[in-house]
Amino acid sequence: MPERAIPVVDLDKFINGNEAERSAFVKELGEAFHQIGFVGVKNHGIPLDLVNGFYDSAKAFFALPTEVKRKYEVPGLAGQRGYTSFGREHAKQSTVADLKEFFQIGQEVADGDSIKSEYPDNVQVEETPEFTEYGSLLYRAFETAGAELLKAISIHLELGENFFEDKIHNGNSILRAIHYPPITHEPKSAIRAEQHEDINLITLLFGASAGGLQLLNMDNEWLPIMPEENEIVINVGDMLQRLTNNYLKSTTHRVVNPPREMWHLPRLSIPFFLHPRSTMDLSCLDICVTEENPLAYDPITAGAYLDERLREIGLKK
Repeated sequence: MPERAIPVVDLDKFINGNEAERSAFVKELGEAFHQIGFVGVKNHGIPLDLVNGFYDSAKAFFALPTEVKRKYEVPGLAGQRGYTSFGREHAKQSTVADLKEFFQIGQEVADGDSIKSEYPDNVQVEETPEFTEYGSLLYRAFETAGAELLKAISIHLELGENFFEDKIHNGNSILRAIHYPPITHEPKSAIRAEQHEDINLITLLFGASAGGLQLLNMDNEWLPIMPEENEIVINVGDMLQRLTNNYLKSTTHRVVNPPREMWHLPRLSIPFFLHPRSTMDLSCLDICVTEENPLAYDPITAGAYLDERLREIGLKK
């Protein structure tokens, strides 16, 4: 097994580098997304104090009694804002619920964009107000880093660096704090998160408080993803795979249970799911449709696709 399941790239080389460094970054990122679907990113510009503040306040929130947390579960929102209790979500091919609970923070529109009417307000937590305060700031930092990565991807796809700009402006992105509680008895068949692919364009993940994240490579082997300190892990989501007619890979991944002697340890993870606006056309790009790679998908908008997938994973009825 290789020492690292995924390569690592330096985002500062793209943002502040010379032309050669920027070109090298675009090539490295493009190849990683084409061949593996995952990459580690260092020098991403997301302030560590924000991450630590959100981690600490998330721990405080998930430590609240269940009946208190359930005050923040909003019926009818398909978990898109606020709290989702333990055992609600499952992978689309599975009927067994994942061993997790989570809290979601969404887009806050501040520039008068009419899209504001599409987004419910974020849920504020009285008992741990700093949780949602840090979350709002961290959301913006993730959004900024994600926009730079998509610029590099659009250059790689020969679309010019601004292809995604208007499509992700006030997009439907989600910051999710996921808590996997200690495992107290032999799970029937569930693992912390069953194998799945993400729905969105790209996911940005800060190293979790415990290991367990694995990807399925092209040889059908599960490989552990162990980011270095202060590194984020980025993976391609199904929307980007669909847009590029499978040229960029939305790779299957999962979170496995720890060894029995570590069952008592909870796991906290903070992914940012970068989504476009619901109107984005996900029709396969002409440049990605060839004789060797014929058209694989029917046209659909990002909003319709998200709706379809939320039903598949049990969050929307």
